[in-house]
Order: sequence, then C-alpha cells, then structure tokens
Amino acid sequence: MLFRITEKIIEPEKLRQTMLSSRAGAYCSYEGWVRDHNEGKDVNSLHYSAYEELAQTIGCKILDEAESKFQVESAIVHRVGDLSVADIAVWVGVTAHHRGDTFLACRYIIDNIKHRLPVWKKEVYSNGDECWIESNHCGCSDPKNLQF
Repeated sequence: MLFRITEKIIEPEKLRQTMLSSRAGAYCSYEGWVRDHNEGKDVNSLHYSAYEELAQTIGCKILDEAESKFQVESAIVHRVGDLSVADIAVWVGVTAHHRGDTFLACRYIIDNIKHRLPVWKKEVYSNGDECWIESNHCGCSDPKNLQF
C-alpha cells in the first residue's frame, strides 16, 4: 500500500513498476488529468491544496478498505501545487489475482478520493479569473475556511 501527496510530476510508468508482482494476474490504473475546460470556461491551470496530515490518514484508510473489500494491492499518488493542462493530478494503481477485482477496487478508490480526501482545487481561467471548486467532503470551497 502506498499513499503519497506530492508536488512532483506523477510518472505513471515508474509507479506501475512498483506494483509488479508475480502474485498478481491483473493490473488497473486510473489517471486524472487537468483538462482545458470546465462548465463552459477555458481553464489555463489548476492549483491543488491539501491538508496533508489528514489526507495521509484518510488516504491510507481508503486503501485499507479497498484492499480488504476486493483482495487487492493498491496505491494512490495525488499532486498538490500548480498544475498545467494535461498534467496528471491523481494516479491510482491496483493489482489483484483477477481483473474484475482491479476494476472494482480502482473505481472504489477514485470515488472515495473525490468525496473524502481533504484536497481542494482552484481553477485558473484563460481570462485571468480564479475560482475554488466546491469540495464534496467539507461543504466549503476555500481550504482557508475549513471546519471539521
């Protein structure tokens, strides 16, 4: 199990290599990319912020749940800081004896990251405007206003 928050560029092939195992019969991964648009607006870049200590705790809990529920090995890497269009913002890797478990676990992990991980996204638009995108897990759109 690996959970990591990083400012470094995510390199999926290197991460895939860490997942190789003679016990695994299947591998599934997910890459979340920065896209150039959202809700009709042209996006120039994103900025991700995280409450890293809590993210580590929750990220490991999500991986534990997936590994227990689906009998898989899994990993998550999430970027923070400034990201450009086409950068990878989040990577999930899963291995298992059978392919079905990898698909299900990968979906479970990314869905739970989206709803539970304390990571916030600010979009920077081509017209110069910026906007914190509403967070599903805390009811606030700006991490400075975080309340638990």
